[in-house]
Amino acid sequence: MEVKFILEAILFNTQKPLSVSELREILRATAEKPEDSAAKAFKKVKESEIGLALEQLEKEHAAGNRSFRLVCVAGAWQFVSQPEFAPWLKTLLGARNRHARLTQPALETLAIIAYRQPITRAEIEQIRGVAVDGVVATLLERGLIEQVGRAEVVGRPMTYGTTPLFLEYFGLRDLEQLPAADELRRIAVEKPPTLVTAEPGLATVPPDLADGATEPATGHAAAVGIPGGPGDENVEVPPSDAGSPETNPQSASRNPQSE
Repeated sequence: MEVKFILEAILFNTQKPLSVSELREILRATAEKPEDSAAKAFKKVKESEIGLALEQLEKEHAAGNRSFRLVCVAGAWQFVSQPEFAPWLKTLLGARNRHARLTQPALETLAIIAYRQPITRAEIEQIRGVAVDGVVATLLERGLIEQVGRAEVVGRPMTYGTTPLFLEYFGLRDLEQLPAADELRRIAVEKPPTLVTAEPGLATVPPDLADGATEPATGHAAAVGIPGGPGDENVEVPPSDAGSPETNPQSASRNPQSE
């Protein structure tokens, strides 16, 4: 008995697509049952062997020109009917309610994210030239994109990428099957300044410390030039040489409550 025929039987009877790791777990779990002695020979089948067997099955079914075929979508394998038999299957099973088709702005935004991910909303807007807040919210709601992290630039904006549902929606095995779009990949995007760090690998530090200061400015010095801030009474920072009343910081400061 060949492993490819075992896989074919499993996939023919499953109610959902199965990944290579899930198929391997089925082989392992079956081999551990004492009543299934013939299954023990397939306990240690590697995922690479399963992948090769599935690809061989895919080619055999495609060459057989049958009404169904074996496909891999979003990393999971399943049998599907050929598109030309859809009218009869709709009569048998009934038409399923599907989401409304994506609008042109949604398709454009989704294409940008697919080819340039991970990408921030600001970068998407640079490429499209219009605001994309509503479109991004719609794609998130539909489950076609997701938040994948934060960009290491000032403000730490959220970055977006596609989901496995995106691959299922367009019938793709993985992102490598996306059509070539070199022009879209080459569009230059201006990125914000990166975060300032004291040394590579260390935590981010405020810009005033990155210039060599030992601690951030506080008190009157921090309030200078900030309208409405603490100490905003036209206080001037005194020179460093103290001694005379004119240069003593204590005598130069004023107490608003005493006036």
